[in-house]
Amino acid sequence: MGRIIVFTGKGGVGKSSVAASHAVKAAHEGIRTLIVSTDMAHNLGDIFMIHMGNEPVSVFENLDALEIDPDFEMNKRYANILAAFDAVMNTGSDNNDEAENIVAFPGIEELFALIRINDIYESGQYDLIIVDCAPTGETLALLKYPEVMSWYMEKMFPIGKKALRLLRPVSKAIFKLELPDQEAVNDIEKLYMMLINLQKLLKNREVTSIRIVTIPEKMVVDESKRNYMYMNLYNFNVDAVYINRLLPEDAANEFFSVWKTTQAKYTKELEYAFSHLPVYKIKWYETDINGVAGLQRVIDDSLDDKDIFSVRISEENEVYEKTADGYSLSVKMPFADKKEFDLYQSCTDVIIKTGSFKRSIPLPQTLTGCTISGAKFENSVLKVSFIKEG
Repeated sequence: MGRIIVFTGKGGVGKSSVAASHAVKAAHEGIRTLIVSTDMAHNLGDIFMIHMGNEPVSVFENLDALEIDPDFEMNKRYANILAAFDAVMNTGSDNNDEAENIVAFPGIEELFALIRINDIYESGQYDLIIVDCAPTGETLALLKYPEVMSWYMEKMFPIGKKALRLLRPVSKAIFKLELPDQEAVNDIEKLYMMLINLQKLLKNREVTSIRIVTIPEKMVVDESKRNYMYMNLYNFNVDAVYINRLLPEDAANEFFSVWKTTQAKYTKELEYAFSHLPVYKIKWYETDINGVAGLQRVIDDSLDDKDIFSVRISEENEVYEKTADGYSLSVKMPFADKKEFDLYQSCTDVIIKTGSFKRSIPLPQTLTGCTISGAKFENSVLKVSFIKEG
């Protein structure tokens, strides 16, 4: 079984250099490693000072690097699925530009980047895949997309498939419309299975973990807390935090003195907020961190933990329990604001909304026929109670 570590954080905090440092360390330890960038503003090539394309390139022994172009993956590597979407969404249209048609599903381009990572993982070519993601909001949108899209497909596709089978002969004879054929439908089914596999991989706590890179500044600290809360809402395993760009102790002038005081304040806040997780501190460097030699400085100074690549399994963020009155669902949501919650049930789903994010959690079969009887938010845990109807 391989290992996947995803680095995320606000833009400009240095997560690419932190991720690249881990990749270099792993390769030097004999771990077959691939570092992947899913950020459209790629800079792995700049960090390693090499030219990169649409296939992994060797950096040195045991280390390859790949900058994924979602548009290339979608149009070249998975063109059959793209065509299937076009067939389903644009029957009877004269527009054959699949790349334009597919954008009716926002974010689907990035989905193909994840599918590529999944394919590489399943190939078994690497022991460790390190993913350098786009800034926080885009990372969450990327990671949650397989769950969101598979939810829609699960709700809509069985009905749509039956309707297509019944309407295909009628539409062709009466309305002169060519509905998607069975091959296109089968390709959509294949995508659905890919989404299921992606969900399992991203939420497999024995394989995948998310690591947050931050810096000790108020706005970034606040966003890091929100990031952690949203990752918990979607049941991802966050297992470490990195405080980057800490000024060295010997930085001695009035400007740095004020800055160091501010950094000390927010470093303490981060250490307290994430005291249940390993917290790594990475100092500020006087030059850009690039090239293997530059990354080795980060490793020597801050990443000497021999267990840094270990699987750190946190407790499940979603727990169902049998109670005296029925059932309960507990969802961990650290740093959430009780006033921003919205909770309701829609058929067989519990829908939780906080801030601008919403998640639909399908209820297990055990809770079929149950309705929400109450909810409370205490000690960073949202607990929803259910009772059986009738």
